[in-house]
Amino acid sequence: MMRPWILSVLFALCGVAVAASTAAQGSPVAAAAFLLAFTLAAAMNSPLVFPRSLSASEAQRRAAADGRPVVFWRPGCTYCLRLRLRLGRDARRLHWVDIWRDPEGAAAVRAVNDGNETVPTVFVAGRARTNPPVEWVREQLCPSV
Repeated sequence: MMRPWILSVLFALCGVAVAASTAAQGSPVAAAAFLLAFTLAAAMNSPLVFPRSLSASEAQRRAAADGRPVVFWRPGCTYCLRLRLRLGRDARRLHWVDIWRDPEGAAAVRAVNDGNETVPTVFVAGRARTNPPVEWVREQLCPSV
């Protein structure tokens, strides 16, 4: 359960260490800046940035009912973070599956990526697309009639 938080915790600990060292050298403003930068990095790499994750089976069931894409992701993935941030509020309309929390989701990603856990992988109507452009994902949310 701790695995998704490892990167965030490391950023926070490094931030405290660098800030303490900088403050000890007599530069409290620089120490505060370092602490702020590392805290932001920790927050951006935490699972809290993403909408609540579902299990792969629940996400697929919901996607079958409403036609929305399912995004498989993992904490610490810069491509996942970039997709999440560029989607903005639209990200909440997708079904998100954290492959580090759901072995079934990790298996689904490996099945379409030659055995690799390459994320983000987006499933739409049974088809998978790995690291898709944000514009493509938005199109899948609002298909033209």
